[in-house]
Amino acid sequence: MSTDGPILQLAGVRKGYGGLRPLRIQSLAIAAAERVAITGLDAAAAEMMVNLVTGASLPDEGEIRVFGSSTADLANGEEWLASLDRFGIVTDRAVILEGSTLAQNLTLPFTLAIDPIEPDTLARVVELAAECDIAPEWLERPGGALPPAVRARTHLARAIALGPSLLLMEHPTAALPERERGAFGSVVARVCDARRLTMLAMTLDTEFAGVAAQRTLALDGATGALRPIKKGWFR
Repeated sequence: MSTDGPILQLAGVRKGYGGLRPLRIQSLAIAAAERVAITGLDAAAAEMMVNLVTGASLPDEGEIRVFGSSTADLANGEEWLASLDRFGIVTDRAVILEGSTLAQNLTLPFTLAIDPIEPDTLARVVELAAECDIAPEWLERPGGALPPAVRARTHLARAIALGPSLLLMEHPTAALPERERGAFGSVVARVCDARRLTMLAMTLDTEFAGVAAQRTLALDGATGALRPIKKGWFR
């Protein structure tokens, strides 16, 4: 598998997904360690975009290349499952166990043995929480008691826990109060830069996009064209 050139490329993509019109992307290329946000995708379209990029769904038309290979070239289910290690996905569709502690929730990417948490694993959890700006006092609180800002960081922490190369984000600030969005964007940008992570975020939150992404693109749903948005336009 070649990783020369863009980490992610979409060309002439069209995919029906039950919306009023198909998801269309004329052309998109994202370089290694680049942070990109796309506005103009609703929740269902964002979920389909993640499925297309990860190879869970194939486009009706066009081609998607990830890490130099076409998603259509994945030969079987085992190969596809193995490929998922390359992706970290931030989505509210990921379940946070309400009755388990935050530390136990952060343990799940590493092991299902969460009660008790092994000392070596707990050390990794504490480090992961700090990286995502989660204060230590939250680690023993139950998942059901976490405020929106901590829940958002929990989704991020679990997405990066196993060292992916491409971070995909589905409307990551949808449940956040407006005052929290810029701060979360700063955390995402810092984590991605420190890990050399490539990021693609689907969001309607222009404040988050302006902070988290180096490049923000507005999707014309009718044509699939992506128009660059200058950061100054957010203010």
